This record gives sequence, structure tokens and C-alpha cells, in this order.
Amino acid sequence: MTDKRLAHIADLLTLKAEGQYGLSAINQRQHALQAAWLAEAAGCSESLIVASLLHDIGHMVHDLGDNPAEVGVDDRHEALGHAFLSAWFGPAVTEPVRLHVAAKRYLCATEADYFSTLSRDSVVSLALQGGPMSAAEVAAFDALPESAEAVRLRRFDERAKVKGLETPSVRHFMAYVERCLLPG
Repeated sequence: MTDKRLAHIADLLTLKAEGQYGLSAINQRQHALQAAWLAEAAGCSESLIVASLLHDIGHMVHDLGDNPAEVGVDDRHEALGHAFLSAWFGPAVTEPVRLHVAAKRYLCATEADYFSTLSRDSVVSLALQGGPMSAAEVAAFDALPESAEAVRLRRFDERAKVKGLETPSVRHFMAYVERCLLPG
């Protein structure tokens, strides 16, 4: 990899993603790869595959530990991830990352059975993140250009917590990352 941005992202996914993913029996890397693989298998755009791969990068660029929600801290990983990625990617990648927590709140407000599908760690973090959206928040979210892609990403996020699931490697997904990078 000659682009230092690619090398940095690959390093984060291989060297900084060993930490447990919340309360799940998988680590951050496995979660990222599963989310990206689900997006790829669903025939999503390259930008949504990259957003799925990198949606939790904010967890890898802070030093609050593996599961700050467990001790009552909202790490605002979606904002950290968005800020980190915005220098390198356009909105088709960064906005679903920024909005994936809001998408959880949105789905809890708009789909009667969605809350029951959340993992235990998602329920814990939901309370810290503001709970289900109000009707006004739902309307505002619906009006955002990338809201539908954020909802798709959120659905991959919830399903990407399977212990032992075989996925393609980080290297496989780096080709998508490279094609989505802004010129630089």
C-alpha cells in the first residue's frame, strides 16, 4: 500500500481492532468485517461497504477502553469516526457513519419490533445516546440525504455480531476503501 491513508486504516483494523466489541463475543475487527461483508453480499454501493467497514472506527481512535457504555459513558464514536474519516472520504461514506447511532434511535421509534432485536450492548448504549427519537427527530432524520443509507448500515451493524463467522479479510475490503478515498 503506497497511500499512507490506506496503510493507516489497515493498521487500525488489524492492530487496534483486537478489543472486544461491546458485550459481544467478537472483537472490533470481526464486527467491522461482518458488517462490510453483509453490505457487500446485499449488493450495496462501494461507499456503503466502506461505511459499513469503518462505521465504528471512532472506537479505535479514542482511548476510553473497550466498552465505555458499560460504565455509563457515551463515547460519541459516530462523531469521532465522522471527524476522522471526513478528511479522506466524501459524504457517501462519512454520513452513514455519522448517522448510524441516530439510525438506531430512529428504528426504535419507527418499528415496533426493532428494539427487541437489539443486542444487550446496543440496549445499554441506546439509553446513553438519547433513547428512541421523538416524532420531530424522526421527521428531521427522514429529511437527511443519507438517512436511508444510515438505516441500511444500522441493520448490518446489528447483524454483524456472530461469533466464528467466516468473512473476507481486511485486505479484501481495502480495494473498496482505496476506490472511495478522496484524491490526495
